[in-house]
Amino acid sequence: MQMQGTEVSPGVGMGSIFLYAPRTVCLETVERCAADSAQQLEAYLDARQRAAAQLSALRDSLQGREAQAKIFEAHLELLEDEEMEGEIRDRIEDGTHAAWAVQEVFSFYSDLLAQTEDELIRQRAADLQDVKDRLLRILLQVEQPDLSHFSEPVILAARELSPSDTASLDTAHVAGIATEQGGTTSHMAVLARSLGIPAVLGIHGLTETVHHGEPAVLDAGASLLLTGALEELRPDYERRRAAFEVKARQTALFAQRPGSTADGVAVAIGANLGSDRAEDLTAALNAEFVGLFRSEFLYMQSDHLPTEEEQLAAYRRVLTAFVPRPVTVRTLDIGGDKELPYLPMDREENPFLGLRALRLCLARPDLFRTQLRALLRASCYGSLNIMFPMVSGLEEFRRARAMLEEVREELLREGCAVGDVGVGVMIETPSLALLADHVAAEADFASLGTNDLCQYLTAADRGNPAVTQYYQSFHPALFRLVGQVARSFTRAGKPLSVCGELASDPAAAPVLVGLGLRKLSMSSACAPAVKEALADKTLAQMEALADAVCNASTAGQAQALAQG
Repeated sequence: MQMQGTEVSPGVGMGSIFLYAPRTVCLETVERCAADSAQQLEAYLDARQRAAAQLSALRDSLQGREAQAKIFEAHLELLEDEEMEGEIRDRIEDGTHAAWAVQEVFSFYSDLLAQTEDELIRQRAADLQDVKDRLLRILLQVEQPDLSHFSEPVILAARELSPSDTASLDTAHVAGIATEQGGTTSHMAVLARSLGIPAVLGIHGLTETVHHGEPAVLDAGASLLLTGALEELRPDYERRRAAFEVKARQTALFAQRPGSTADGVAVAIGANLGSDRAEDLTAALNAEFVGLFRSEFLYMQSDHLPTEEEQLAAYRRVLTAFVPRPVTVRTLDIGGDKELPYLPMDREENPFLGLRALRLCLARPDLFRTQLRALLRASCYGSLNIMFPMVSGLEEFRRARAMLEEVREELLREGCAVGDVGVGVMIETPSLALLADHVAAEADFASLGTNDLCQYLTAADRGNPAVTQYYQSFHPALFRLVGQVARSFTRAGKPLSVCGELASDPAAAPVLVGLGLRKLSMSSACAPAVKEALADKTLAQMEALADAVCNASTAGQAQALAQG
């Protein structure tokens, strides 16, 4: 039997299926109200202390595996969050059982973050869920199945795996991971890649289809899980596994090399960041620039509009960490499908086409001005670029830039120091892309947000599984449009980068360079493979490839050309 999913960690794994079903915590038998608040508070504080000890032990046991250790450092930060702890204490003191208090507070913030379309921010919701489950298991004395020891190679199959589950894996015997849920930037995916374990996520109906103990092969390169009689296939997959391991060692050598074509044309490789956490900044320090710093995490993880001082502190941390390299901060990108409980908004039928991002900021100048003040005050600490998202015409860009200049003058009158700031735009609507020559004449720089640009160009909601086949990131029309934008910015002598998923795809990156791009920004984990792909072709070969892709008649044909 073959089951299709999405590859998140490459490789080939062989073993028997281990069907994992974590024990869930059920509060239905727990009374919400508790008679002894003092006793419940003591139980919560004890559980919190024990959870901290467990997380610290997990973090410390992962020395040499930095990507994993950082996840548990982040979990410790969530566990020690003062706002959430205060809310939990308040509920307990009001007579709520400790378990219910933990459930309600953590679920509130988790649900808040889960609403965003940005997978990196959604992953913070998974972090909160994992920390909450740990606390509840301690409070209610629920033990989890052990994944730390197997006697033979296994393919671990589950509905989903938490970071805690993945960190405890017996890496010597877990040959592959298959789940029904999870995405390419989920912690499970990050951990699997850091451990070198092949992983395929998003396999529909997996846990109802596979059987515990049956033989299986996980072919992550083909995004397939195969089960049943596989003896005839085993020799071929053994050879493919050995070849992949050799290739992986070669790719890792590119991690700290600069981006360049085979004939020496430089391609700057930048980082996309979704937080100001120290571990995230450290992971990106090999990047030549920060092409996208998503500022909305400040709003999504808070129960109030972040103050000017709170925002200033976050921007300063990022700018200082990357001096003298430039950092591009995207202004607030929420609205429509991303709701904030402290910011009432009307429900919309088509949120991706609604009052979001810059449109919301222009409708709420008080909110926008606070962010602009914080950004301009932070500009003295490094090299700052400010980028406006979801722009459909130059009128919006001009209004936003005018407001930025008003805030600059206001700060100067107050005696605040303000540094030089580049002002640019995220090109993610077809209307703005088609006006690229005019945009290049007015903006200091631009970045192509290919995720939304593809969504609007193909008229396919990228978050809707029912139309996945129509959201085609290798659509020839998308590459034609990217090429048109690149030519306009090249003629104007203005910087242009790509910060969407196409930039991190080793098959697509050479096409983008062939179209004229010289700056690509991506998740740090994707950089080595992209650098390797660029080093494999000359600029002339990339230009010929780009021409062929743009002249393809279908997305399938374009992708086949790009993948060689």
